Amino acid sequence: MFRLVIASAALIVAVAAGPLDSRHHQQQQQHPDAHATILSYENVLQDDGHYNWQYETSNGIAAHEEGLGAHSANGVYSYTGPDGVLYRVTYVADEAGFLPQGEHLPTPPPTPEHVFKTLEQIRANPPKDQKDFSLEALDATIARLRQH
Repeated sequence: MFRLVIASAALIVAVAAGPLDSRHHQQQQQHPDAHATILSYENVLQDDGHYNWQYETSNGIAAHEEGLGAHSANGVYSYTGPDGVLYRVTYVADEAGFLPQGEHLPTPPPTPEHVFKTLEQIRANPPKDQKDFSLEALDATIARLRQH
């Protein structure tokens, strides 16, 4: 009798859990993005390493990029967020890293003037005992900080 009660309880739990799982599964499949389709797609690679690609989907996602091999790229992508707002990001990716720009992205505060003075002092008097010190890297850092 005890085994029958345990078996019956296990069967009831299994039956009760089944519909919950299937309802959850149906909700995931009913999300509009689950049925998005590719409206356009293009991918071009030239013999000299230059490339460009673009795509657009039925749920409002679009992207475009062009560049040269693993050296540099610039592009843009856009999508509609859960809040209904269209977000657009433009970017450059090169030796300075990935540099995205968009109205919705946070921006760093301005670099304090004393930091520029310190970097200029280092530039005027570069360390002589550091083999890996690079004036080019310092100049790139100063230029990047002045952009903000």
